[in-house]
Amino acid sequence: MKKIFTLILLLSSINLFAAEKITRQFQNYSATIRYLSENVPGDAVFARITLETKEARLIKKISPKFKNEDFTASGRLYLYKTGENESEDKKITSTSMYIAENTGTKKNHNITLLAGIPLSTWIKPGEYHAVAEFECYGMQKEEIRLPIKINQKEFVSETIPLNESNTAIRTDNSEKRASQIKKLNEILDTKNTDAVYGTEAYQQPHPATRRTSFFGDRRVFAYSNGKSSTSLHYGIDFGVPTGNEVRACGSGKIVMAEDRITTGWSVVIEHLPGLYSLYYHNSELKCKVGDMVKKGDLIAISGATGLATGPHVHWEMRLNMEAVNPDFFKTDFTFKEEK
Repeated sequence: MKKIFTLILLLSSINLFAAEKITRQFQNYSATIRYLSENVPGDAVFARITLETKEARLIKKISPKFKNEDFTASGRLYLYKTGENESEDKKITSTSMYIAENTGTKKNHNITLLAGIPLSTWIKPGEYHAVAEFECYGMQKEEIRLPIKINQKEFVSETIPLNESNTAIRTDNSEKRASQIKKLNEILDTKNTDAVYGTEAYQQPHPATRRTSFFGDRRVFAYSNGKSSTSLHYGIDFGVPTGNEVRACGSGKIVMAEDRITTGWSVVIEHLPGLYSLYYHNSELKCKVGDMVKKGDLIAISGATGLATGPHVHWEMRLNMEAVNPDFFKTDFTFKEEK
């Protein structure tokens, strides 16, 4: 167990894979795509497409009905399990792309599309590929195939004994708890294409290096009544005493700040369309719904509220509803710094 813990700690601070860059020239514009060609279960496939035209006036001349507001783009990102031949490719999921940047003049114009697809912790290693499908400047739809390899990753398994009070929380079937779960899921299922609050790499909500639980832990909860249940740990737990400052991992908007039965005093921040960070088990909140925050802003004070066996900072990231390893977002995951 200790060897696995040590390995995860070492890997958590390292960006193992370099970004791939693919450039294609189309009629009157070019497309440059950046993405990671190697991933592991629990991370995500992000693709950044930069569309550039230096012939904006020519486009308007070719298309008389073209208007300035037509300097836009849309797209979709698909993930496939690669088969022996194209007919055996299996589509896993897809997501719409959104505009991260839209700048330029009538002579030169750039549009950046961005999207991310979460990789389940249960996805099998092997050969996959993504397809970036897009259209811009009123031109025909184009697509680019992105080869991807998903490597093996080991996750920790642990048994957690719960006392009587934590057992009661874990087995709570009340309407109040069901309502709280529904409310959170509705928030996490919201994909506001205007919610592009920042594409920089994120930071830990607390600088602690001691982790008491890891992302993707396979858990067995041993109840005080002798029964048990299985669960997956969706975030990372940092072992710190009650009273420590909890800070926003990145820029965004507070969309939840309340006390919940299971997660105690909780905060949820919207960062990008479909991308949220969650902070659980706090003793006090320092923000409210609707607040705009920047990376490093104080949002809560650590604690042990809700279902907790001790004080800690729980940090979780959700992309399109799916939990993604928070360490993944500490890297340049949108390729903003790539040249």
